[in-house]
Amino acid sequence: MIDLKTIGNLVGSRIIVWDINEANRLYRLGFYGKPVGIPKPKPGQEFQAPLTLDIMEAIYLQEKGLLEIRSQKDGKLVKKKTLLEKAAKLYNNFEKSYMIYKDLRDKGYVVTPGIKFGSDFAVYERGPGIDHAPFIISVKSKKDSMGPFEIVRAGRLATTVRKQFIIACPKNGRGKIDYLIFKWFKA
Repeated sequence: MIDLKTIGNLVGSRIIVWDINEANRLYRLGFYGKPVGIPKPKPGQEFQAPLTLDIMEAIYLQEKGLLEIRSQKDGKLVKKKTLLEKAAKLYNNFEKSYMIYKDLRDKGYVVTPGIKFGSDFAVYERGPGIDHAPFIISVKSKKDSMGPFEIVRAGRLATTVRKQFIIACPKNGRGKIDYLIFKWFKA
């Protein structure tokens, strides 16, 4: 039996895949992580650099059985519980955000941080370098309020960067998610 798990090391709040072949394999699986020193790798491009994963990606890959995470300090296995505790400190509303991330990844989308678009996620249908992310997603709770200025700001930004603005609202405890898609029109 062949073990297809890649080994990554937890270094601070990132996971680093040092093995170059494994780094390339993981990246090709779904544009996971970022090769060190290569801001925009081309699809199919082989790179000679380690791969850094954020903790959300690493938890997802760990759940899928594709990544084994070890401590950089002592080489011991890092359990999911430890990663979840660390993620809860790093991300605002990590549990809700991860639920959205997982749902979109499971549906075949490529999900990246959306910070440069003022959102939680940028979502690609095929992947960076192949297509542009057609969606930007903000994660909200049903109880969150969003005023008209915030909606207009998000809509204008999305329109400017040619993306659809979506609010994702997880339904507590049910595993269901409502996606609210805004369509803008000229009056």
